[in-house]
Amino acid sequence: MTKIGPLCPSHPWITFSVEMRRASPALWLLLGEAKSKCYHLAGVPLSTPVARELHFVFLAKGVHATTAIEGNALTEEQVLRIVRENRDPKEAKTYAEREIANILGAVNEILDYVEKDGVADISETDVKAYNQKILDGLPVADHVSPGEYSKVQVGVPGYRGAPVDMLDRLMEYLCYWLNGPTFKAPEGELIVYGLVKAVVAHLYLVWIHPFGDGNGRTARLIEARVLLEAGVPSAACHLLSNHYNRTRPQYYLELDKASKSGGDILPFMQYAVNGFVEQLREQIAVVKNQQWSVSWINYVHDRFKGKLSKAEKRQRDLVLALTEADRDVATDEARHLSPMVAEEYANLTDRTVYRDLESLRKKRLVVKEGDVYRANKGLILHFLPRTRKGDLEAQLAQANKILLSGQSDDIEDANQAEMFDK
Repeated sequence: MTKIGPLCPSHPWITFSVEMRRASPALWLLLGEAKSKCYHLAGVPLSTPVARELHFVFLAKGVHATTAIEGNALTEEQVLRIVRENRDPKEAKTYAEREIANILGAVNEILDYVEKDGVADISETDVKAYNQKILDGLPVADHVSPGEYSKVQVGVPGYRGAPVDMLDRLMEYLCYWLNGPTFKAPEGELIVYGLVKAVVAHLYLVWIHPFGDGNGRTARLIEARVLLEAGVPSAACHLLSNHYNRTRPQYYLELDKASKSGGDILPFMQYAVNGFVEQLREQIAVVKNQQWSVSWINYVHDRFKGKLSKAEKRQRDLVLALTEADRDVATDEARHLSPMVAEEYANLTDRTVYRDLESLRKKRLVVKEGDVYRANKGLILHFLPRTRKGDLEAQLAQANKILLSGQSDDIEDANQAEMFDK
């Protein structure tokens, strides 16, 4: 594309151009996969508790990531609590909590605006407002004025931002460029163009470094907004921040390489999009597991539909409790898996528990290995379309790996909570 303004002599890599015609086939394939997976993720129906928990979990991951990069020491679990409680920033007791609450407040405002109004041009006023929200109530150095361009040249170790006298012009150019024809997507390509635009906006804002503090957090917030406006689901709009945090040394290396290359942003683009797609794959695997769980629990209820005898109701509740436990369970432990099951077996012998488990095994609702039992959730995979040998087993192994990693524990709990109310 044609450059839209004069170059900054001290920063010749700030060219306001992106040559996507030079992009490798691998990058185009990744962009296509990102588009496909975002459509998939956006179109998956989930129960209300699962959808809400999915939003909370990945919002917490993103908010945690963008602040952890800057040194915030709160854990992902602590951030998730703040996200669930939607705390007022003014109620924060520490710098770390206030920083998290500020980012969360800004993200929620963006989510509300995009949901209500859709897409709008990115203005300097917007960028300044995001920086002010990020730094609101936080102690800052004397030269820092939240929401205002810096009066002194700033930077990070190994990199200096643009000169002070160039900031107004460069930021004006940046907003003009991002809102211009370069990033106007053809029909059906909004997510691809939005992903490119988000990474470019992030990179250029970091290069210009207009604020006394909070430049990285501001850049990643704008990145999330651009993704949301492009139609990326809310659960995925922070995946780039999470990728940067996961690969922090490489993140800094790629930023450094991009400026020292004279402004070739394609290697950074490939690094960013590759991480985005990898995490989309993880998200879809989590969602797929939830769908399997819902299908399995519905299948269990279907096997025990109609008017049930006491034994049938007891067996149904037992297999659902085994499903929730999602582990090997010995016969003498089975009666204590849930309050409901414990009440049903309170006046019955271990022999009855054993008979019920064996009855469930014959129905193929549980499997037995040695002296222990577990819910036969793998049975549901046989209702998937026919495929080559080993694929069903591989999908089950993938689902179990996700569960064992603990990545979807909170989402799984939300899923179980609703399903057990049937």
